[in-house]
Amino acid sequence: MQRELFTVQKVKCDGCATNIREGLLTLPNVDRVEVGVSTGQVTVQGFDLSRADLVKKLAALGYPEA
Repeated sequence: MQRELFTVQKVKCDGCATNIREGLLTLPNVDRVEVGVSTGQVTVQGFDLSRADLVKKLAALGYPEA
């Protein structure tokens, strides 16, 4: 299983974490998403993940990489 770690901007509440989690889970091969509200860290697990696609999706959701 592959794991990608990101630090993103604008994560302020549990609602933000839910938006990120639900948004990233729509991408192919994403199995699990964890979001740290206090740290802005997002961990994505899955197989054959494209870091570029994950960054693009995070930005589209309104949470650009820091």
